[in-house]
Amino acid sequence: MTKAKLTSKGQITLPKRVRVRLGLAAGDEVEFVEDGGEFRLRRHMGESPFAPYRGHLSHLRGESPDAIVEELRG
Repeated sequence: MTKAKLTSKGQITLPKRVRVRLGLAAGDEVEFVEDGGEFRLRRHMGESPFAPYRGHLSHLRGESPDAIVEELRG
């Protein structure tokens, strides 16, 4: 079991072992998920930077990728 001590400001330092297992780096966000009266810590997986572009090319659905590239190249 890995422990961390709570400061007077309510802060903790995540032990290196936990940071490595979760793949956390400086600036990453974590979530506290309640589960049956206990809390689990997990890495926050934010929205993908590509999310705003999803569906942008849906009008091309079903077309051959080779034909699309050929048309773009002229």
